[in-house]
Amino acid sequence: MTTERHSLRTELETLTTEAFRPELAEIDTLATLDIARLMNGEDAGVAAAVALRLPEISAAIDGIAARMAQGGRLVYAGAGTAGRLGVLDASECPPTFNTGPGQVVGVIAGGPGAMVTSVEGAEDSAELARRDLDALGVGPADSVVGISASGRTPYAVGAVAHARALGALTVGLSCNEGSALAAAAEHGIEVVVGPELLTGSTRLKAGTAQKLVLNMLSTITMIRLGKTYGNLMVDVRASNDKLRARSRRIVALATGASDEEIEEALGATGGEVKNAILVILAGVDGPLAARLLEESDGRLRAALTTAGG
Repeated sequence: MTTERHSLRTELETLTTEAFRPELAEIDTLATLDIARLMNGEDAGVAAAVALRLPEISAAIDGIAARMAQGGRLVYAGAGTAGRLGVLDASECPPTFNTGPGQVVGVIAGGPGAMVTSVEGAEDSAELARRDLDALGVGPADSVVGISASGRTPYAVGAVAHARALGALTVGLSCNEGSALAAAAEHGIEVVVGPELLTGSTRLKAGTAQKLVLNMLSTITMIRLGKTYGNLMVDVRASNDKLRARSRRIVALATGASDEEIEEALGATGGEVKNAILVILAGVDGPLAARLLEESDGRLRAALTTAGG
């Protein structure tokens, strides 16, 4: 056990995300505003680090979108902060893009309880990752994104390796170069943001970088799948008062119709934004709008073209 601990310590010392910064050794003696300025300056470089990996990110998105268009799922897998970010991104897809149950899924080492409480040892188990993916029935139609700041977390690496063996498309998102996670995946994305303000606290810059990339993976995939019309969220699920108001505004922005026309169209389509826009712009009734969208795989632009003859 002592040898294993020494080996892990040696490995961590080679990781950029774990590097110690002597120039910040007295950060706790600084004024609060000075610390805030330091943190803000650190965060300013994250987007630039992501920009360097846009080709790899784009290739991964095209692969994910192609499989999802055929009925596949997007599955995120990670431990700790990385796992929580995956679960967060997955949980935001149904209200934002009206994705179906289980279409975008986040699994985290240690299960749902690990979202709020650390589950000791869970991140060290590749076998646990295999069991979690098998419970979902992951197969060739699916895409699995392993997330790990270090790029060495056994749970994330194990998830990607197992998913790839099952024929799924795999993406490895890490914040260190030459990571085992990227090597295990078909699409490796390594966003190197450098050492953290607090040594090894990868919920900081690394966490921000992972969030930015996950935003891209899900959002651009949904754009590719026709879940938007221009930059409007036309597949939004109106599950509360705010979203119902947003639905009306989206229809107004897309059509320029009056409030009365919008209410009538939403009433004729059961509150479905896409359908209501089609009703107004194409001059069709609710049932025909639904049929046109079904025949167009839910893509509003294609349905409008078909309706226009």
